[in-house]
Amino acid sequence: MIRDQIKQLSVGLPPGTRLIAVSKTHTADKIMEAYEAGQRDFGENKVQELVAKYEALPKDIRWHMIGHLQSNKVKYIAPFVHLIHGVDSVKLLQEIDKQGQKIGRKIPCLLQFHIAQEESKFGFSKEEVNALLSSTKLADLRHIQLCGVMGMATFTEKSVQIRREFQELASIFKALKQDHFSSVESFQEISMGMSDDYPIAVEEGSTIIRVGSKIFGERL
Repeated sequence: MIRDQIKQLSVGLPPGTRLIAVSKTHTADKIMEAYEAGQRDFGENKVQELVAKYEALPKDIRWHMIGHLQSNKVKYIAPFVHLIHGVDSVKLLQEIDKQGQKIGRKIPCLLQFHIAQEESKFGFSKEEVNALLSSTKLADLRHIQLCGVMGMATFTEKSVQIRREFQELASIFKALKQDHFSSVESFQEISMGMSDDYPIAVEEGSTIIRVGSKIFGERL
């Protein structure tokens, strides 16, 4: 089933859109089934689980940290994480930079924006990021690589609202690219869309979708 689901999802994606298999709470055996089907990008939301799976599974897997990341946990994933999706504060950016400096690595990150109506979700506002980019703070961070933006839509069945929120994130990305990152080749990702809403996200320009239950079944 996992192989079939990955094939079905991958075939339906436009060129340039990557599928991340969200493997949180799922076993190494299930991840290996996806791996043997050709999947290499996997997403986790807890540092302890991510580290354990990194140590146990093939080293050519690209691990994505997709959950809320606490600053004091960055050091555990800094040496190997492929992309940190949920960078939602200056404090976290500074800690990622600090850990990157310690190991001599530029750590790829996405700026997470709060586009949903739910207060429980994390993320920068447009104003906060514009203030950051207008200051000298970002220039001082030499061991992070900003690769784009990430956001989560409101958990709702209202497709019009979901589409509007994804359009907002795509618009934020375009403005940032034009005004601040036009010459930065790595700034090219829009990470939005999960199992229930990824078709809308893809239509609105997502370059990374994060899909779990449609691949692995419901969480354990």
